[in-house]
Amino acid sequence: MLHPKKVGTLPVAGCDEEKQTNEIKIAIPLLETIDIQGKTITADALLTQRELAQYLVEERGAHYHFTVKGNQKQLPEETALYFDHLDREPDHSTLDSPDHGRIETRNVWVTTTLNDYLNFPHVGQAFMVERITIDKKSGKQRREVAYGITSKMPLLASAAQVLQDNRGHWSIENSCHYIIDWNYDEDRSRIRTGYGPENMTRLRRFAVGIIKSKGVRSVAQKMRELTMNTRLVFDYLKMTRNTCPVSSI
Repeated sequence: MLHPKKVGTLPVAGCDEEKQTNEIKIAIPLLETIDIQGKTITADALLTQRELAQYLVEERGAHYHFTVKGNQKQLPEETALYFDHLDREPDHSTLDSPDHGRIETRNVWVTTTLNDYLNFPHVGQAFMVERITIDKKSGKQRREVAYGITSKMPLLASAAQVLQDNRGHWSIENSCHYIIDWNYDEDRSRIRTGYGPENMTRLRRFAVGIIKSKGVRSVAQKMRELTMNTRLVFDYLKMTRNTCPVSSI
């Protein structure tokens, strides 16, 4: 079961107070500030919500690409039931060149058969993505399967585009949220009162942003180096004499 965290504040109607809320409630107010007409908004399972889908398509003229998991009753079971009994080749496949000692193959199957069957607004296609990873050294193979829905009909998104949208979402997730959670264990943070959670998140993102701006290959490795060398931290922040430009008078 997914448990949304308190990640923002919203004004309380009729007074000057604010209340803390989670990702589900903060998504629409956040999107109100952005021009998203004609754009595709991707989200993980927590934000696979009917209200958000209707808002994107009906009010903003945008498209959604949502992951399907257990926080929506019947939706994952019905989607999986169709694809798990499907006996045909993938609609599109990609094979990544070996990187970090592994070979990755991604397959995607798409269908419009479930459009009127699934109890979810504006479904244009349902899809299943299969990711097969082979460790070159050990030969061990791992298979992961994910299900999802998109408001894009086949004329707007081929199977290749659906897979690209899916990969685009997770590239952002891995390059930002995953790095923060992995290195700071943010999902288990006990900082919950006042503006503490927001301030700590900003500081963590600021730190990761500085490290990534240096073009490092591994954020985790560089963080370990900085932990053991305080002087290097000040160099990164350009707070030492030898990192500041010298001006002559």
